This record gives sequence, structure tokens and C-alpha cells, in this order.
Amino acid sequence: MASDKSTWAAWGSWLVFADESGQSLRPPRGRTWARKGQTPVLEVSYGDRGRVSIAALICIQPGRRVRLIYRTITYHQRRGERKGFVAADLKALLHAAHAQLGGPISLVWDSLPEHVSAQMRQWITAQADWLVVYRLPPYAPDLNPAEGIWSNLRIAILNFAVRSIDELTALIKHRLNHMQYQPELLAGFIAQTGLMISEPM
Repeated sequence: MASDKSTWAAWGSWLVFADESGQSLRPPRGRTWARKGQTPVLEVSYGDRGRVSIAALICIQPGRRVRLIYRTITYHQRRGERKGFVAADLKALLHAAHAQLGGPISLVWDSLPEHVSAQMRQWITAQADWLVVYRLPPYAPDLNPAEGIWSNLRIAILNFAVRSIDELTALIKHRLNHMQYQPELLAGFIAQTGLMISEPM
């Protein structure tokens, strides 16, 4: 899906890695320290009562701080609510990123159905003056720095027990907002992939 702009560096664009994830009220399992024979138990109340979907972008440009841009969708199981991100939501996110970053975008993401739909492909072609897209190979999450966001987020969620899907949304947003002010943490996610970001020529 890449255009005649052969490399993101030659184009002078932001290199943007995108990924999506979600979290229900059922907390992830984790480990902690305790006295021998006194296993700590944290009681939680959960059920099939909704889900928080998250779409995140890690944005890189040499000489600039690493940026995190995200959106969430909270599904309460109400009539007419979306369960997750659809093409219109992804378009809005990319438009917002273009405005915030103030420059063209070279987008790297996987081949989820919403990413490769005919509607999305047509829209991407129409944005060729500021957007070019590259697809990750199948089953290659280790190449996407955005995967580090979810690992870090799960650690934060382990430390809290929430009672409603809206409380979970607030917790997730709080943690993601905190990450936005930690460019060194975001840079660490990039380093974990082994990717080398070179200066444009």
C-alpha cells in the first residue's frame, strides 16, 4: 500500500506505529510478594459487562520527542453502541494525529480486517498527500513498538480493582496520559523491538 514515497525518511514524515487492544472488567492475573503460607487474595466484581477498546499510535521523528496519541471506546452493552473501532474511528484518529504532529505520516500497522477493508484502502489512497501505509508481516507483534503500551498498561491495572466499566476507562486514560509525558518510556518500547531509527538523508 506504499506509494511512490519509497521511504519514510526520504519523505521527511513521522513514522507512526499503530495497534489496538482492549480490556474487560476481568482483571489480568499477576504475581506479588507475601508471607509464606499467606496467599493474598484481592476480591473483584466482574462479569460480561462491557469492554474498553484502545487504539494507540507511537509517533517517531528523529530530533523530536517520541509521541503517544490514543483514543478509547467504552462499550456498556447498550443498544446501538459500537463494540470496538470501525473504519470511521480509525480515520478520525489518523486525521487528529496529522493535525497534532503537523506533518505527513508513514503509518505502520497490521492486517486487521478494518485496516485492509476496501473502504479504508480507498480512503488511504485519497490521503496520499500526507499519508502512506506499510503493513507489518503476519504474526509479528515483536516488530511493533506499540505492543509495549499494552504490557505497561496491564502492570498498572494489576494494582487496582475497579467496580464499573467507566472506572476502568478512567484508569486506562489516566495511565495512558501519564505515558504521554514519559518519552523515555516510549523510546524504550522502540528499543525493545530492535529497530534502528536513522536520521533522514
